[in-house]
Amino acid sequence: MKNPYEWLATTINNHTWAVVGVAVAIFILALFGLSMVTMETGDDTYIDKTTPRGALLSHYKDTYGSDAIMLIYEADSVGNPDILRYIDNLQEDLRNERYVDEVSGVVDLLKEAGGGTLPSSKAEIDMIIGQAPPELVERMLPSDLMTLSIITLEPGVSMDAQKQIIGSIESAISISEPPPGLTVTVSGNPAFAKEMGEEIGAQIGILILAAMLLMVLAVTLLFSHVRYSLLPVGVVAVGLIMTFGFMGLFGIPVSMVVVGAFPVLIGIGIDYAIQFHARFDEEIRHSAIPEAIWATVVNLGPSVLIAMVATSLGFIAMFFAPVPMVADFGMVCTIGVVSCYIAALIIVPAFAILTNYRPKKGAQASGAPESGSSPLERYDRALGRLAYTVAKHPLPVILLFLSVAAGGYYLDQSVPISADEKTFVPHDMPALQSLEKVTRTMGSPDSIPVIVIADDVLSLETLAWIDEFGAYEPEHNDKITGVASITTLIREYNDGVLPSTRGEVDDVIARIPDATLEHHLNGNMETVIDFSTVDMEMSVARDLVKRVQSDVVWNAPPAGVTVKITGSMEMFAAVMDDISESRTYMTMIGFAFILGFLIMVYRKFGAISPVIPIVFIVGWNGAIMYLLGLDYTPLTAVLGSMTIGVASEYTILIMERCEEELARGMDFLEAIQTAVQKIGTAVTVSGLTTVFGFSALTLSTFNIVSNFGVVTVISVGFSLVGAIVVMPAVLALMHRHTGPSRNMIEFSRAE
Repeated sequence: MKNPYEWLATTINNHTWAVVGVAVAIFILALFGLSMVTMETGDDTYIDKTTPRGALLSHYKDTYGSDAIMLIYEADSVGNPDILRYIDNLQEDLRNERYVDEVSGVVDLLKEAGGGTLPSSKAEIDMIIGQAPPELVERMLPSDLMTLSIITLEPGVSMDAQKQIIGSIESAISISEPPPGLTVTVSGNPAFAKEMGEEIGAQIGILILAAMLLMVLAVTLLFSHVRYSLLPVGVVAVGLIMTFGFMGLFGIPVSMVVVGAFPVLIGIGIDYAIQFHARFDEEIRHSAIPEAIWATVVNLGPSVLIAMVATSLGFIAMFFAPVPMVADFGMVCTIGVVSCYIAALIIVPAFAILTNYRPKKGAQASGAPESGSSPLERYDRALGRLAYTVAKHPLPVILLFLSVAAGGYYLDQSVPISADEKTFVPHDMPALQSLEKVTRTMGSPDSIPVIVIADDVLSLETLAWIDEFGAYEPEHNDKITGVASITTLIREYNDGVLPSTRGEVDDVIARIPDATLEHHLNGNMETVIDFSTVDMEMSVARDLVKRVQSDVVWNAPPAGVTVKITGSMEMFAAVMDDISESRTYMTMIGFAFILGFLIMVYRKFGAISPVIPIVFIVGWNGAIMYLLGLDYTPLTAVLGSMTIGVASEYTILIMERCEEELARGMDFLEAIQTAVQKIGTAVTVSGLTTVFGFSALTLSTFNIVSNFGVVTVISVGFSLVGAIVVMPAVLALMHRHTGPSRNMIEFSRAE
């Protein structure tokens, strides 16, 4: 059977336009898919609805959870009758909007005291406010400068519908002609999620543009010794469009974490393009275009394929992450590296034929024997001498870098974990600032819902437990400020007393309006206890959730009653645990995948060589995270498995070139020197351009993305050190026990 790379090289040489036509058709399909890409924010990016925890949270929000949109009114005096009439009219208009369950504000308090009519004078208004319960006034009218309207949505309203509602509210405000001096701001979690989605969309364009500009700069500076030095940038652009297209076709949404994948893909994709371009430029200097294409595709194609598969396996390890947007990040990166590899494999040789490629005069290939003293040549020779020295004395090098890695693994255990969504977004984002203003005024919007399931939740025994547990938590935990449950509702409609017979319970339930009851009771088999809390950091919230969970065990419910804790606070607390567990899990899976793949390809013990430097690099990453004071987030949690994918390419390419030189009859020290000298420059150039691509991440206004950019830039630098310095030492130790890889020897003989 003909080698597929030989077939591809022959096809490109003999049927160039047919290959170009197929490539253009795939590109057009990708452009169609590009129009189908969607944005995603909210709970779905953090939790999988198919899991028990995700299904319970989804059920709670669909059945009981009512998101609220806040309108913040600010003026010199919001108690002015004209302003209050405006608020009253606006609230009446908003009550007619679809999905709106209730609209309330200070005007409702004033109208209730005035017999359904809004007071017409400031004196009447001040008198009513002075007689109202202070805690109610504090929430609705914290000062004469600000007041709020609360728009409660129906349970189970989707995120897309919430965005439409916010758009309708903003339109209503824009045409309502507020009195002079009054500003109206839309706030609340739905508004925060909507603006965050818009910010994510804007970030994609900025980061991709910045990464591409940095790529142009890097390639111009580092790859100018070849003709058409910007060709790799064009290859990456095609690969990126293909990635977007397949995302749309496969229904993979763009989230806060997935945004970080695109500069990563640009950085990795430029590497593949540079490898093919550099090898072709090396071959074209001593052969015709068809022969150069054959040598490039047949010799380099399989090597880069192995590196690409190893990189993909590092990303595939992320599929096992419990956080959906991390799994999406891995999927996007996997699709992207495959797209960029195929684009480089096809476009570089096809472009060479269509342009009748000729190498630059005066420039020479990396590692060529011609005399000269250009910076590139001096760097080539320096790399070769370094590799030769390291290979002669491998043990001290291994021990030095191993000790640093061991320290890094130790420090990594002390790196904090963060899952607070509000710390990931820009601090000056208007929706965040207005949400913080609401929190300062009304307290935390967060709560801890406790679902109670039984054959009959209205039985006296179950109601007694709900009542006791609802009273126990606020009394024993200063972070819990109040409770709302079916028993508090029954007490409210029964003069503060809990009924003593089932008949009395049924009578009270019958008096409660259905619209009120449905927020607390789902048939006779399920109810919810809702504990309101103070505003707190997510690490404190996680401890609080665990405290409530332990209290449920301590205050055991009656036999046959099941109690489950859910809600956004519980979800983010679980995400923190998931990050802690999954970052190690994903890293171990990544190592296992790549080890298995390399052993399958090379079929000998020496196949583990490319993995050893990566073990060191992952340890160095832990040290950097600790020393820079960074947190593990859903994005930086992928650092280990991503490093495995990125670094494995460099170490595999060094090993492959060394094996190729050994198969030609060189002794080991000469082979490792030649391999590093010939491919080290290409690896360095591609690595530095990758650094430039990753650097675009640091420009993001999302802290979660910019911090990821910092550590990935450093990690790529570590990967270069691991490939150029540590890999020769590892190969030297391995060579004492193993020979060259069997497939490389057979390939050399076949050639």
